[in-house]
Amino acid sequence: MWMLLKKVEGYGAGEEQAWKPNTGIRKLKQESKANFPSLSKAKLEALVEAAVVDAYGDEEQTVGFFTMIEEHLALPFSVWILGVEAVVEKVDLTRDCRIVAVCKRDGVKQRIEILDLPLPKPIPAGAEWIAAYSHWRRGF
Repeated sequence: MWMLLKKVEGYGAGEEQAWKPNTGIRKLKQESKANFPSLSKAKLEALVEAAVVDAYGDEEQTVGFFTMIEEHLALPFSVWILGVEAVVEKVDLTRDCRIVAVCKRDGVKQRIEILDLPLPKPIPAGAEWIAAYSHWRRGF
């Protein structure tokens, strides 16, 4: 087995050179995937309260957010995913109670978790409900 080695800089004159394994893997700066609208904490909490009113437990509260997103998010809209353009046709609730965006490109559909969806600029109307859902999921 071959291992790539990389010279460690910073050793003074007369010292042995040090070598360490070079994995060749660079850590990329993690960018925010979603482009949520900027809302105050009070506004986010008001939206959360509106979505979860009369809902008991996480599943019922998730259904409350799904209902608000489905009713208020302006569809369809275009998004860029992995360098290609797709159209968000609708939002859906999976059997395991996850809110997903149903995206379509060239006749092929793909479900993407709504919180992983990179929202376009300008942000579509109703996206504040996605921001509120994200706020709730983080345990406001």
